[in-house]
Amino acid sequence: MNNNENIIGALKKLETNTGFKWAYNHTAGDLDGTTDLFMDGHEANFIVEFKKELRDYQLPKLIHYNQLHGGLMVVADRIFPTIKEKLRNEGINYLDSAGNVYIRTKNNTIWLEGFKYEETEKPVTNRAFTKTGLKMVFYLMVHKEGINMPQRTLAGATDVALGNVKNVINGLEEAGYVLQVGPKRRLLQNKRLLLDRWIAGYGETLKPILHMGNFKLKPGHPLETLDNDLIEPGKTVWGGEPAGEWLTDYLKPRILTVYTAEKRNQAMVKLKLIPAVDGDIRLYDKFWKDEPAEERPYAPALLVYADLMLTGDPRCVETAMMIYDKHLKDEFGEY
Repeated sequence: MNNNENIIGALKKLETNTGFKWAYNHTAGDLDGTTDLFMDGHEANFIVEFKKELRDYQLPKLIHYNQLHGGLMVVADRIFPTIKEKLRNEGINYLDSAGNVYIRTKNNTIWLEGFKYEETEKPVTNRAFTKTGLKMVFYLMVHKEGINMPQRTLAGATDVALGNVKNVINGLEEAGYVLQVGPKRRLLQNKRLLLDRWIAGYGETLKPILHMGNFKLKPGHPLETLDNDLIEPGKTVWGGEPAGEWLTDYLKPRILTVYTAEKRNQAMVKLKLIPAVDGDIRLYDKFWKDEPAEERPYAPALLVYADLMLTGDPRCVETAMMIYDKHLKDEFGEY
């Protein structure tokens, strides 16, 4: 089912539950379409954005769209109560597949809850978005020709078992992210959607298992030693906020994300760290390999963008959008 079918299905539910008539038009722009609602003698017009299942990290983008265009309605298969509250607080209208709705215009306020979602058979997990698959998809997004590598080469570059490489590529094909352009040549397509789906999977599935713990520096070891002496391009690098500062010279870091190929205990000794639940140094396993020409003191821009977006912190999101515009827009499309 494509986005238009999902939107139309939700609008039909709304009509069933309220009697309101509607007209929907698909657009070719950065949003999915527009809809007109006819409510108690008044017509209201909305720009529509569809999300299968709305996540916190996507809210800043929706807030940006609402400020830019006005009259935004988010349509989603399912929206969790905490997300609904945040949407209402930001003045963003929403509608889900069950017909639960919040719409506020100058003439009407409609807020209906309690309609139940239709139970569907649980889908089989797409292998491209498992812990292993997410690592390989990251490589494919960073290396645009990776999709055409021999599977054995791709397995070596990503540390993914050879048998899983085919499963991941098949998963991408089934989800509509691979375009065959010749007998032996493929391209990734729908890359903006793929990036969004990867960030959601990374935040929920992969990043938590990469987390080695929170730390602070031992007394007598200033932050400069962590930066100047111990960050090793290709082996131990900045992510998140410090990497955002490197890429933009704009963000003053508060939480220090570090990705390292060292084992946890080795990293603690080498970086002179001590565990601290509320520590501002967050240590993660470095799950990718850098080619010598790619070695730098910070993670790839795509991962830095993801880290910053997942914080939900407005200053981090603003920096993430700067990184996207400078480093990712040409590959993944307009924000």
